[in-house]
Amino acid sequence: MNNTIHICKCLIMIIDTHHHYWSYDPVEFDWIDDEMAKIRQSYFPENLKETLGITEVEAVVTVQARQSLEETDWLLQLAAENDFMRGIVGWLPLVAENINELLEKYNKNDKLKAVRHVVQGESDPEFIIGKDFNRGISQLKNYGLVYDILILEHQLPNTIRFVDQHPNQQFVLDHIAKPRIKANELEPWAKNIRELAKRENVSCKISGMVTEADFNNWTEEQLKPYFEVVFEAFGPNRLMYGSDWPVCLVATEYANWLSLVKRQLVQFTENEQKMIFYKNAVEVYQL
Repeated sequence: MNNTIHICKCLIMIIDTHHHYWSYDPVEFDWIDDEMAKIRQSYFPENLKETLGITEVEAVVTVQARQSLEETDWLLQLAAENDFMRGIVGWLPLVAENINELLEKYNKNDKLKAVRHVVQGESDPEFIIGKDFNRGISQLKNYGLVYDILILEHQLPNTIRFVDQHPNQQFVLDHIAKPRIKANELEPWAKNIRELAKRENVSCKISGMVTEADFNNWTEEQLKPYFEVVFEAFGPNRLMYGSDWPVCLVATEYANWLSLVKRQLVQFTENEQKMIFYKNAVEVYQL
């Protein structure tokens, strides 16, 4: 029976719900520090397509790496030129007074599925529960747009308060909220993740984990408790696969990460694996 599950697993279509492209510039991408020097280069759709050639990944959702309308426009143009790019998580100035005008404009492009703000980089701990930001968030559901949540684990309590303001908005949590894997700390992350997951309008991407560990010395065993928490908290109907390529390359190769996720998902039925690998992405992002 185990062999049958393994074979089914390998034949499941996969949608990668989290990756990036960029034309490398040391000023725009100053977050790529010396420890991440390996990825100080440009990454484009043709590079990803070559990487995916040895995997079952057939489609992707591309996520913004810069907070500008120029970035959103660039990604939408790339999506128009590359069929395997099924959707875009772009950036819009959600705090802007003219956000509705911008939403009307970008709503005309059906490849824009979601928006994201780099909340993890905001110095104000109250940013995510701020009035202007939440005014913008409150408009997204009117345009069928998802909001991707990018935070660090210590921002989870305010994120829970944030989500509670928008019970009818679809949210997707990126990178399991970046727990302190390098320090092998589960709490208070696990407690807060379980609390956040009680909100049925929040899904979670299985992504970005190896880069929260020691790039050179992480182990699969070290990651296992974090997998177990999100599996229990969100269940197979609200989890999605993401690679965080090319950022993941500082810690592992694309195929290695995908294989690791497959091994962790053996505990699920074939249909549950299909949900995590592509069905949930299709439903949540309306692909």
